[in-house]
Amino acid sequence: MDGRGWYGVRCVFRWPREDGRLYEENVTVWRAASFDEAIARAEAEARDYATACDGRYLELAQAYFIGGDESIIEGAEVFSLVRGSDLAADDYVTRYFDTGEERQRHLTGNGDDRGEISPGW
Repeated sequence: MDGRGWYGVRCVFRWPREDGRLYEENVTVWRAASFDEAIARAEAEARDYATACDGRYLELAQAYFIGGDESIIEGAEVFSLVRGSDLAADDYVTRYFDTGEERQRHLTGNGDDRGEISPGW
């Protein structure tokens, strides 16, 4: 199989913070001929990003093959990770995605897309 196409690559970073460590996961999209090429390109960019922002790339890259040229369209899935777990749904979300320490906006539901920013942002 020809692997040429688009790949989403998730990289993980640690940022210095006075009251502890701050972690970031980001997903970038790459046109490449293989998983290896997409990961190599993403990791090079990740190291530059971390250095420029006084952080550390944690040497973890996970790639997802999106598809060929026509695959990048509105609503296209650019990354997916499937994980088995014995946790109940609410416990799973709390443990991995909504610990209370995320720096994210919460939509207010009143049509104001500015939302509310989580503490620590």
